[in-house]
Amino acid sequence: MADTKLAIVILAAGQGTRMKSATPKLLHPLAGVPMVSHVLATARALDAAHVVAVVRHERDRLVEVITAELPESIIVDQDEVPGTGRAVEQAVAALPDAFDGDVLVINGDVPLLDADTLTSLISRHRADGAAATLLSAVLADATGYGRIIRTTDGAVDYIVEQKDATEAERAVSEINAGVYVFSLSLLRTELAKLTTNNAQGEKYLTDVVGLLRADGLDVSAIPVAEPWLVEGVNDRAQLSAQAARLNAMIIRGWQLSGVTIQDPSSTWIDVQVTLAPDVTIKPGTQLLRATDVATGAIIGPDTTLVDCEVGANAEVKRTDATLAVIGAGASVGPFSFLRPGTVLGADGKIGAFVETKNAKIGTGSKVPHLSYVGDAEIGEQSNIGAGSIFANYDGVKKHSSVVGSHVRTGSHGVFVAPVTIGDGAYTGAGTVVRKDVPAGALAINVAPQRNMAGWVETHRAGTAAATAAAAASGQTTNPHEEN
Repeated sequence: MADTKLAIVILAAGQGTRMKSATPKLLHPLAGVPMVSHVLATARALDAAHVVAVVRHERDRLVEVITAELPESIIVDQDEVPGTGRAVEQAVAALPDAFDGDVLVINGDVPLLDADTLTSLISRHRADGAAATLLSAVLADATGYGRIIRTTDGAVDYIVEQKDATEAERAVSEINAGVYVFSLSLLRTELAKLTTNNAQGEKYLTDVVGLLRADGLDVSAIPVAEPWLVEGVNDRAQLSAQAARLNAMIIRGWQLSGVTIQDPSSTWIDVQVTLAPDVTIKPGTQLLRATDVATGAIIGPDTTLVDCEVGANAEVKRTDATLAVIGAGASVGPFSFLRPGTVLGADGKIGAFVETKNAKIGTGSKVPHLSYVGDAEIGEQSNIGAGSIFANYDGVKKHSSVVGSHVRTGSHGVFVAPVTIGDGAYTGAGTVVRKDVPAGALAINVAPQRNMAGWVETHRAGTAAATAAAAASGQTTNPHEEN
């Protein structure tokens, strides 16, 4: 049920210069989705009456993601006045006049903060009747963070930023997590009092706390049990650390749901992946984006699947696959490369050192070894010989080939598209198929094999091969040598 008394403000205007990247910080991927998507998912779970996102740098790219995930969100462009206080001031101004409730302020670069923690924060704020309630964390090293300064009786007095803090204030280990719940009417009043009279020349949202206390109002700070919940991401090292933590949480969740993950330290699973019970994941495996794996399948070792669908009891090992469908009971690998558009039917096989692209391979059909199958459709129960090539490109355009059911092709065949091989047909080893093969026919290239007797002894005299050939034929001297 929607919380009609809650509005959420997402601060997403920062430039993220420490990422040193052409990609906006909030769009860097984390477990397969942009970092900000984790924050948007949390906001969506809270089901607030209004969500306001404050943007500035690379705003169009960011807005595209935000509106795709939260279409009803209100987008606010931060103006030239710097600071989180100004961002919230503009966000509050964008709320409907009729709204009168609480405002939750969260940051777009704090991806692991979950909805349960925020629900508890909101509930505590409302139960205490405080003017503001915020999250804090106690750190062994608080360098760089704003400190929460309490009175002698433990009440929150004010927040001071690192650059404005005295030595005594910097010795405080409780830091401001940058997550707040404010009563809207009081927030509006205090935001109007903010100035840029500080070391960074910004409107600090943290100054609202001191202003509320100066007015005799209560402010609460609730320390989180785990500081990593409120850790922000400012550079790639922090992004990597949060990615590892989130991955460990994802893996544990799947393990508790009945998935065997043999080596969590070498396994990566994106947040959109779905796994059925009794799936086994072997070491060195990456399951990325929207990959879906059915019950009983065995994935790995050393396998990467991106947006793939794997059927029940299939086995995929030492394989790289993207946008591929692998049927139930099928076998893939080792060292297979499945490119987009590959569909392998139930009980089919794509074997060692096989590459496929836009290939539909029917039930029970096999491409076992050292082959390339591109832009082709193969029927049921067919077998493609080792070293086969589907030559799909004529230098200008791609063409397709069709292979029927119960076909057997010889090793080292080349199928020059467009070509069709009928049901039950065979092709001989080394055949270059340029014309359609009727059902049940045998296709071979007509040039007969020619054996030139004595060629080695004549043209490679004195070699080990010539000596071996002479011995095998019962000759002790070169047959062309004069006595």
